[in-house]
Amino acid sequence: DDIASIIYTSGTTGTSKGVVLTHKNLLRNADLSTTQYIKLKPGMRALSILPVSHVYEFTAGQLLTMMRGLEIHFLGKPPVVSILLPALKNVKPHVILSVPLLMEKVYKSAVAPMIKNGGKFEKIYNNPLTKNFVCRVVKKKLVQTFGGKLKFFGIGGAPLDKEVEEFLYRGSFPYALGYGLTETSPLLAACGPKKKDHRLGYVGYIVPDIDMKLINTNAEGVGEIAVKGPNVMPGYYNNPELNKEAFTEDGYFKTGDLGYINNKKQLAIKGRCKTMILGPAGENIYPESIESVINNQQFVEESLVVSDNGSLLALIKIDIELMAKSLAITIDEAKVEAKKYINSLKINVNKELSSQNRIDSVELQEENFERTATQKIKRFLYPKKK
Repeated sequence: DDIASIIYTSGTTGTSKGVVLTHKNLLRNADLSTTQYIKLKPGMRALSILPVSHVYEFTAGQLLTMMRGLEIHFLGKPPVVSILLPALKNVKPHVILSVPLLMEKVYKSAVAPMIKNGGKFEKIYNNPLTKNFVCRVVKKKLVQTFGGKLKFFGIGGAPLDKEVEEFLYRGSFPYALGYGLTETSPLLAACGPKKKDHRLGYVGYIVPDIDMKLINTNAEGVGEIAVKGPNVMPGYYNNPELNKEAFTEDGYFKTGDLGYINNKKQLAIKGRCKTMILGPAGENIYPESIESVINNQQFVEESLVVSDNGSLLALIKIDIELMAKSLAITIDEAKVEAKKYINSLKINVNKELSSQNRIDSVELQEENFERTATQKIKRFLYPKKK
């Protein structure tokens, strides 16, 4: 029960706070995962691309892998393509832990152009009878890109884009999802890398030893995820007021995330309590689900949906270089075209959304969104007023 570390969360929705984690918190969470999702063997290689100061990488990428006798190879630099690709070729890792952003970039740059090029390949992909076959063919090439030995590609820290996940699932790519927080050391729910372990829309099964319940549930059964267990922090450092707010009277830690649990104890994440937007008729609007639709549109790099004076505003970052290349125009011309493009994008996106989720206005996000150390957008900074 001694303090092992105090980790300051980066704060996507506000001020940072010190998370106190004990040796038991960290070791128990790692120990529970050593054989739960994949049977790791001594001599397997793990490529570490995330900062070890993050509990996700420390627990799963350091403690867990050392418990199973793996070799850990450190990238030592930010995982940009020019550094990552040679490392993958040299190390040939069996295990990689990543945030969704890396896989989403790989998908948009290497996979989407193959299956959305308007040619014969796209027709085969769009045919329900041959779609899985196409995904498996592309998946084999993708595994080779990651060194050819990949057994476990862990994705956590943020929601994975639905279109990207569907491709990985159909192609039987060895991806595994996980959900947790710094405050829970971090893992609360996860699945293994085999297709049978997955159910689209769910992050996986609740970790053994964790008591999870939903509080303040709505008519659809969605409520705030609250947990007890040996992996849950004793509290925030030197902050009794925040600790009182963070735990229920019967000792459950309130995660601030909204979820749904099915009868098989699989968890689906619906959004953040603090990011949920209350609609004009009192309806609950989850911006993450709207962003998922926007992010699947051509040329969109990422987006952020926020409430702006009672209406829904979408800040949209366009991949200018991809647009210029695809339309055979200059970068400057693409910047002008992007401003026109987001207006037509708004019409297309709203066709896919229910009436309560439709966006009222769009703005081109020209600068990169400001992020936390774990690459999550700092939502509380937006929208920025001129």
